[in-house]
Amino acid sequence: MDKINRMKLINDKLSEAANAYYNTGVAIMSDHEYDQLYDELEALEKETGIILSGSRTQKVGFEAVSSLRKVRHESRMLSLDKTKSPDELEAWLGSNTGFLSWKLDGLTLVLTYEKGSLVQAVTRGNGEIGEDITNNALHIIGIPSKIPFKGRMVVRGESLMKYKDFEIVNSTTEEGSKYKNPRNLCVGTVRNLDPRITAERNINFFAFNLVSAEGYDNNSFKERLDWLSTLGFQSVHGVTVTASDLKEKIEYFKSAIAANEFPSDGLVLMLDDVAYGNSLGETSHAPRNGMAFKWKDETADTKLIEVEWSASRTGLLNPVAIFEPVELEGTTVSRASVHNASIVKQLKLGIGDTLTVYKANMIIPQILENKTASGSLSLPEVCPVCGGSTQIITSDDDVETLHCVNKECPAKHIGRFEHFVQRDAMNIIGMSTATIETLVDEGIIRNFSDFYHLDKFRDKIVSLEGFGEKSYQKLYEAIENSRSTELSRVLLAIGIPNIGRAASRLITGKYKTPEELICLTAEQLTSIDGIGDVLASEYVRFFADDDKRNEFLKLIEELKISKSEETENNSFITSKTFVITGSVSIWKNRSELKAFIESKGGKVASAVSSKTDYLINNDKESGSSKNKTAKSLGIPIISEEDFKNMSE
Repeated sequence: MDKINRMKLINDKLSEAANAYYNTGVAIMSDHEYDQLYDELEALEKETGIILSGSRTQKVGFEAVSSLRKVRHESRMLSLDKTKSPDELEAWLGSNTGFLSWKLDGLTLVLTYEKGSLVQAVTRGNGEIGEDITNNALHIIGIPSKIPFKGRMVVRGESLMKYKDFEIVNSTTEEGSKYKNPRNLCVGTVRNLDPRITAERNINFFAFNLVSAEGYDNNSFKERLDWLSTLGFQSVHGVTVTASDLKEKIEYFKSAIAANEFPSDGLVLMLDDVAYGNSLGETSHAPRNGMAFKWKDETADTKLIEVEWSASRTGLLNPVAIFEPVELEGTTVSRASVHNASIVKQLKLGIGDTLTVYKANMIIPQILENKTASGSLSLPEVCPVCGGSTQIITSDDDVETLHCVNKECPAKHIGRFEHFVQRDAMNIIGMSTATIETLVDEGIIRNFSDFYHLDKFRDKIVSLEGFGEKSYQKLYEAIENSRSTELSRVLLAIGIPNIGRAASRLITGKYKTPEELICLTAEQLTSIDGIGDVLASEYVRFFADDDKRNEFLKLIEELKISKSEETENNSFITSKTFVITGSVSIWKNRSELKAFIESKGGKVASAVSSKTDYLINNDKESGSSKNKTAKSLGIPIISEEDFKNMSE
C-alpha cells in the first residue's frame, strides 16, 4: 500500500472513531490505539508534505461567509468543441496520441497553490469571472490543503456528487424542494455560504488538467495527471489512445456507464502532447487542444398506454408516462417521468400517442417528442391515493403543478408508515422510506393492514422501477415474519402520541386484549405505575376516533399476537429512570441494554437530571459531564455488572 492510500485509510479509521465517540458515546477503539494512528498519520504528512482533505490532524474551521467574492480568472475558461461522431473524433486526433477520459457532470473549479498550500478555489462562472469558494474547498474530498510541491500551481477539475449521496440528501428533502439531479445539488452545495453543508454532503473533486506548475516540465497530459495523484489529488479516470484504438476505448467507457458512481455526460479527448496542444491556440469560443464527445442518444418510438399520477407527502401529484416497452441502451424501459402538469400540456399527451423516447446521459428515460400530439389527456380531478379533489397551482415562473387538497391523504402521512415498520414496532426489515413512498404513490398502501396484502399487487410491484422478483420476495417474507408479534409492539406501531415502547409495555402488561385496549379510560391508565395524565389523555383521545380504532382492529386481524408477553412490574427496574453512558460489554450495545430496561418497565433518558434514579457507566471515576452531574445530584453511578446483579 502506498503512503497516500495508507493516509486515507488511517484518516477514515480516525474519523469513524471520532464520530462514534462524540455522536454516540461509544468508543470503538482505545485512546492508545487512536493516538498511535494519529501519530502515524501526522508522521506521514510530514514525510510526504501532503495533508489530505478532512485530515484529523487539522482543525479546519467552518467559517461561513455572507456572500461569495467574485474573482477574475487569469486566463479564459473556454468550452471544448463537441461531436457525437466517433469518426469525426478519430479524424480530429489524426496521427497524434490522445488522452480519453470521462466528461464529468458537476461544477468546474480552479485551484491555486502557493508554497505548498491551497490559497484559492474559484468556480468556473462565466469563464471569465468566477466565485471564491476557498472555505468550502477545504471540505471537499480530493482537494488536499497542503502538498509537497512548493512552486505556484494551478489545477482545474470537477466537483461532483455520487449518485448514492445525491439520493441520501434528496430522501430528506421535502417534495417541491428536491433536486432534479446530482449536478444541481453539487452546484448548490459548493456555492453554499456555510461550509458545514459542503462537508456534510460528501462532495468529491477530480482534477482533469494541470494548467501550470512552476519548474515542472513534464509534457504528457496523462503523466501530469498521474503526478497530481502523487500529490494527494483525485484525478479523472482516463486512458491513452490513438486513432487505431479510439473507437474501441469509446465502447469501453460506454459499457462502464452503468457501474459509474459519478454522473457523466460524455467523454473528453485531449492531445497528450501538452506543448503541441497549447501551440494550436484557440478560437473565439474553444481551445484547439481537445474535443468533447457527447453520446449519440439512442431513440425508439413507442405508444403511450397511460399516465400515472403518483402522490407525494406534500400533496404534489407527479405524472409518469407508461408506454409500450422498448429497448434502449441495452435495457427495457416502459416508463418516464413527465415532471409536472405544464410539461404534460406542452407535450400535448394523449393515450395512444406515438412517443419518441431516449435515455438522458444513457441512464434516465425521457420523452424526446410526441409525434401524434393529440392533446386528449385530461388532468385527473381526483387524487389516485385518497380520491380527494385536486387543484392546479401555478408558480411565479408560470409552471403548473397538480396537487391533492385532502389534508388526510395517506400520501401526506408517510411518517406514520415509517414509524409503523421500524425495528421496535412491527420490525418489517427492508421496508425503507423510498419503498413506502413508492407503495403509497401507487395506491397500494393506504392503511396499516394494507402492508399485509402486498400479494394482491405482486405483478405491479415487480414491474416498478427499482423492484423485481427478488426484491418483492424479500419484502413479502419480511412482512410475513412480522405477523407474529407482541401486543405492545402493535400499540407502539400505530403511533399514539407520546406512547413509546416503555409505556406500551406497561399498558399491555396489565391489559391483555385488543378489545380492552381500545376501551381504556384515563382513570384505568393512570392507575398503572408509570402512566401519567398526559399519556392517558393522548391515549384516550386517539381511540375516541372511530377511524383509528377501526384501523387498529383491522390490523389485529392480520397478526398473530404472542400470549407470553408480560411486563415484570415487580422488578427492581420498574418505574425507574436510567441514563446510560460510555461503552458496554455485557450487552451487545447500548440499544440492547435500553431495550432490556424498557422490557422490565423502566425508562431510559438521554441526560442526567433530578429525576434520574441511576447512571450506568462502566467507568465510574471518569470526568465526564454525566458523571459530574450525577455526583452533584447524589445519583448512584453503577456499572453494567452492578446493574445486572441488581436486576436478577
